[in-house]
Amino acid sequence: MERTRMRWTKYYLPTFKETPSDAEIPSHKLMLRAGLIRKLTAGVYTFLPLGFRVLKKIETIVREEMDRIGCQEVLMPILHPSELYKESGRFQHFGPELFKLHDRRNRLFALGPTHEEVITDMARSELKSYRQLPQCHYQILTKFRDEIRPRFGVMRAREFIMKDAYSFHTSEESLDEIYEKMAGAYRRILDRCGLSNVMVEADAGKIGGDINHEFVVLAQEGESEIFSCSCGYAANDERAESLGRPAEVKEPVLDTPQKIKTPGQKTVEEVTAFLGAKPSQLVKTLLYKTSNKTVAALIGGDRTLSETKFSKIVGDPMIEPLSDEEIFELTGAEVGYSGPVGLPKDTMIIADTLLEEFQGMIVGANETDAHLRGVKMGRDFTPNASANISRARAGDRCPRCEKGTLSVQRGVELGHIFKLGTKYSESMGATYLDDDGKERPFIMGCYGFGVSRTVAAAIEQHHDEKGIIWPSSITPMHVLVLPVNIADAQTRNTAEMLYEDLRGAGFDVLLDDRDLRPGYKFKDADLIGIPLRITLGERNLKKGMIEIYYRREDRSELVRKKDVIHTIQRFYEPDQ
Repeated sequence: MERTRMRWTKYYLPTFKETPSDAEIPSHKLMLRAGLIRKLTAGVYTFLPLGFRVLKKIETIVREEMDRIGCQEVLMPILHPSELYKESGRFQHFGPELFKLHDRRNRLFALGPTHEEVITDMARSELKSYRQLPQCHYQILTKFRDEIRPRFGVMRAREFIMKDAYSFHTSEESLDEIYEKMAGAYRRILDRCGLSNVMVEADAGKIGGDINHEFVVLAQEGESEIFSCSCGYAANDERAESLGRPAEVKEPVLDTPQKIKTPGQKTVEEVTAFLGAKPSQLVKTLLYKTSNKTVAALIGGDRTLSETKFSKIVGDPMIEPLSDEEIFELTGAEVGYSGPVGLPKDTMIIADTLLEEFQGMIVGANETDAHLRGVKMGRDFTPNASANISRARAGDRCPRCEKGTLSVQRGVELGHIFKLGTKYSESMGATYLDDDGKERPFIMGCYGFGVSRTVAAAIEQHHDEKGIIWPSSITPMHVLVLPVNIADAQTRNTAEMLYEDLRGAGFDVLLDDRDLRPGYKFKDADLIGIPLRITLGERNLKKGMIEIYYRREDRSELVRKKDVIHTIQRFYEPDQ
């Protein structure tokens, strides 16, 4: 990166003390306060000069690691013909998240959320023979998703920068090879960015594919929950399964279900308290609709439904809850009294696998102010399917080793890799000729990495009450030169000398040449988080000494003037 002249009085670096009212998490607050970004509209941000420098350093690391594993960089269009999404079947699947617009000829286009369709269209036109495979292409480009609730600054934005890569293969073995290489590249990217991370099993979401993993940066206020066990099992909250936990009290099975009046008791807490039972004895009946049927989800009263898992089992991503009026029309009861016994025959019932351990159940009676006790699944009602549709909880038994218990950590998802198989190549007719001259669909993989999200994730993991603490590899500047009194001639001259010498040694340097009170300048320095600060005070300079402050360790040391550059070189040596 070019070493340009950086003087605070000339540099566009607007900082402010107050925390923005609409900022919810540390990274959002600090990116605004430290002058890294500015909001244009909901979910859309401008990267200001300091933030842009961090962004470019992350991009450089990403490019180096993609090139290292043999991926070739391309640049694909942002504007996508809607016909491609209709071919792949994702036009409806994306739903309102897909930005749509018409050109002057009234042709429908989309702003690219990802590029599976575009790269597959290119492959079916250009890759004709097995001799041309495998191929792996990547790009770093702005993406668009019309998030229903953009939040957390650039963490969940409607416009964001992502690295996306796509690979084409003749065999699963070939796909496995690049999948492992990509996983290794993602680990190196995150390690080089100075971010503690973990790879976990994940849900494929709108991309598709059965096998996929996320790369999550651990952060106390991250939006993702990661469940893990000492046996090595790790999955995000959308994918994590569990064997539950032994119920302390089980509901007994009765010869026939017993109807109990529960006037005004609608919630799990109200019903179980009224009946002197535990939430683990009750089964919730949650009612949803698809385009052509009604579906009931049955889960334990102490559990939460995973709509991601549920919609995948149902096979409809647009599934939505019934309204209060629709529930009354279906069951004849108000909300809070729905149950699986006596539902209309055309209602599809999916029971959580954890219910298989239940003896009896407390369920809604499909009658206002009434519940049933002693209900037995398989006798009093029969589900259409049993599947893992509830969210895991900390303390649950591990589904892999069956002995350990799951613990939970929070984090930020930055990378996601998928084995797509032939999902796109078959739907879009993308084929090659094998060594026998037969047409075969490409076996594909895709690999996303959130570049702009990485800026926020780094701050989530590296900050304190004073401000940002940049990892040295992605810091916007290597050194901040801070003369305490810029009006003092010796201080000013020494600051200018160090500024030029450090630049000459290859460092990015910011010179705080503002004529402000020292306390104000120190607070700004802590806020923007540059790893090293050279503090020039008149008393130390008279002794021939200069103070170097280490932001991460929150400590200072005095060094001789002639040793300053060597000290800074030694600090950054691993990253050079």
